[in-house]
Amino acid sequence: MTERLIIDILGWIGSVLVVGAYALNISGKLQATTKAYLWANLVGSAFLIVNTLTYGAIPSAMVNIIWVGIALWGMFKREPNTH
Repeated sequence: MTERLIIDILGWIGSVLVVGAYALNISGKLQATTKAYLWANLVGSAFLIVNTLTYGAIPSAMVNIIWVGIALWGMFKREPNTH
C-alpha cells in the first residue's frame, strides 16, 4: 500500500466519522454530549488533518484543528453523557 493511498483512506474514514456522527446527532440517535459523538469527531478530524495537510489544503486543516480542539473541550470541560 502506498503512502498516498493510506492518506486517502484516512481522509475517507475521517469524513465518514465526522459526517456520520453529525447525521446520527441530527436524527436524534446520538447526543452531541456523548463520548461516542465526541470521539468520532476527535478521531475523524485528526484523520482529516493528516489528509488535508498532506494535500496542502491549509484552510480545511485549520477547520479540523479547531474541530479537534472543540471535541477535546467537550471531553474535558463537561461530564459527557454515556447514553
